[in-house]
Amino acid sequence: MNHEPSTMIYHIIKVKGVAKIPDYVQLRDDKFTLLAYFRVDRPDKSLDKVGLHDKTEYIMNIIKDLPFGQILKLEL
Repeated sequence: MNHEPSTMIYHIIKVKGVAKIPDYVQLRDDKFTLLAYFRVDRPDKSLDKVGLHDKTEYIMNIIKDLPFGQILKLEL
């Protein structure tokens, strides 16, 4: 039997803030349920809570280049 680790599918959306409201990121699962909602400059606790602490740097590098409003499918 092949016991490869299961891959989770996430959707990432970067939301542009206005005026005093900062930019945010939404992390959703494959059914589009909201898993995490965090400021672009403060992802740590939110990603920790959904078990992605070890992927924080990788995810934030993707978010850095992601255009606002675009939905990105991410398999981890």
